[in-house]
Amino acid sequence: MLIDDAHLPIAAGSFKWENRLENGIWTYSMEDVISGLQGCFKSLSDDVREKYGVTLKRVRSMGISAMMHGYIALDADGELLTPFRTWRNTMTGEAAGWLAEAFKFNIPQRWSVAHLYQSILDGEEHVNSIAYLTTLSGYVHRRLTGRFVLGVGDASGMFPIDSSLGSYDREKLDIFDSMAKEKGFGLSLLSVLPKVLKAGEPAGCLTEEGALLIDPTGGLEPGIPFCPPEGDAGTGMVATNSVRPKTGNVSAGTSVFAMSVLEKPLSTYYPEIDMVTTSAGDPVAMVHCNNCTGELDAWIGVFKEAAEALGAKADADTLYAALFNAALAGDKDCGGLLAYNYLSGEHITGFTEGRPLFARRADSSFNLANFMRVQLFTTLGALRTGMDILTLRENVKLDMMMGHGGFFKVPVVGQKVMAAALDVPVTVTSTAGEGGAWGIAVLAAFLTNENKEQTLADYLDTRVFKNADSTTVPPDKEDAAGFSAFMERYTKGLAIERAAVESL
Repeated sequence: MLIDDAHLPIAAGSFKWENRLENGIWTYSMEDVISGLQGCFKSLSDDVREKYGVTLKRVRSMGISAMMHGYIALDADGELLTPFRTWRNTMTGEAAGWLAEAFKFNIPQRWSVAHLYQSILDGEEHVNSIAYLTTLSGYVHRRLTGRFVLGVGDASGMFPIDSSLGSYDREKLDIFDSMAKEKGFGLSLLSVLPKVLKAGEPAGCLTEEGALLIDPTGGLEPGIPFCPPEGDAGTGMVATNSVRPKTGNVSAGTSVFAMSVLEKPLSTYYPEIDMVTTSAGDPVAMVHCNNCTGELDAWIGVFKEAAEALGAKADADTLYAALFNAALAGDKDCGGLLAYNYLSGEHITGFTEGRPLFARRADSSFNLANFMRVQLFTTLGALRTGMDILTLRENVKLDMMMGHGGFFKVPVVGQKVMAAALDVPVTVTSTAGEGGAWGIAVLAAFLTNENKEQTLADYLDTRVFKNADSTTVPPDKEDAAGFSAFMERYTKGLAIERAAVESL
């Protein structure tokens, strides 16, 4: 993504790649990583040449964003010791459990430290040869700049961060080293982790080798300054202007997750809540749910087939708009209907497998409006369960949530449902769909900001989003009460879902 002085996208490039399941491990080859990087830059350069008639040789600043978590272990020469293990892998349950208990801090299976400790528990030979442990963005950044660093947001998916220090939690580092030493791991964890940097701090410059790596034609000039490499959650928060405490963003599509920027750390840890940070180092509570619109999309597909059987034709946008808007006419509590969208398991409600289902009493108000309303409501049932931990047990207050993803494609409807579910205003901006590539470009621009005293939050408010086109929908009291009534039914009905998993 290339942006101008107003932070607007003016050119873009892309490269399609897919992860692979090899020997039971979800992975990407490093050859694919580099060819993809080169493919993206070539695509971007071609776009610049076609639009503006110039060859892209130099930019003011650059940055790398990539998927968080996972396990990239390198030796002293920077060579992989084991294939890249992505966030998708779930073979670290034992390690994550031991670490969470020792740290009194939730450690998700996808975190780098969970992968490392599991490798230690499994007696993998490579562990004592590790010189560098990093994420995908950190790996690419090191290849381009020679610097072994990581943005604090991405680092927070490797190991717990102490926001008061802006770096790894020292007490937990000591605990890990003691546990690992007992299992034969002879290295200090801090010695193999990347140095942590906050947004705005310099993270090196493009080397001659890096310039040729990203652009083998030799056209790109070395010396371009880099911002700290970041993970997709951190750049997503930047792209939705959700880095200030008491703000947050919710991404809703095939899965759904909410990021809430906290004023202070939580009082204790919860298995349902992942703790990460913004790119500026502020603590963030993340509620991640595996299921969102998959079952809803399937039902809309059935309605499409029914319409076609009657000789009607409707494109997808028209069909979604009609059915989403029908939900607004339903009873506030969905007329007593109940549905679960669990195509897969949902850890927040305690399911390792899922079975989509729909249920009702004989006296429920069963019509199209209520059916569509319950299908929309249930997409956010697990999310509300996790968010209740923050709002009810931890008294977390949010001023607003920024929405992005397919759930908000139909104007207003998704925002009204989300606002009812979370009881907070939901804003959608015209740039919400730009994603991590735009977010890291904004962070690269922040690196060159002349006002070095300005915070990232102020920079976004005054320079990036000041004139942004956006719509805000506040929570409707009756809708919020209706969603709470639905949630009582949803929570009691989990026994029905459990029976479906056991019997179907």
